[in-house]
Amino acid sequence: MSKITREINKISLFVISTSGRIILYGLAAVLIVTGARSAYSFGHGIFYAPAMEAEPGTEKSIKLDGDESVEEVGKILKKAGLIRDARTFTIQAKCYGYEVNAGTYELNTSKDSKELINILKENPDDTAKEDTKS
Repeated sequence: MSKITREINKISLFVISTSGRIILYGLAAVLIVTGARSAYSFGHGIFYAPAMEAEPGTEKSIKLDGDESVEEVGKILKKAGLIRDARTFTIQAKCYGYEVNAGTYELNTSKDSKELINILKENPDDTAKEDTKS
């Protein structure tokens, strides 16, 4: 190999390795930014989950057997269009001490998830019994 060929090989190797590092650092930066945005969005959804619609909203009827898990209730509410994300609902429900009660609930899309959890905490069968006693 001539001296010129060796120099060209050194320069080529330097350019290739530098380019590889730049690409690697760029990918790492994209992953970090994407992860940070996802984490922020998820955290924002937990601490501030707005209602699906403005007042007056749409009434939805949900029937729970009482055998569902909190996660399943979140999926039911998402499917009904009452919440945006079942995972954030599950975390919120666990934070607010929600336990699944059997019954039929009349829920409105103008309620945020905290209000929905408070409504779901009430056992509709108990309120129906109180209404018949009056």
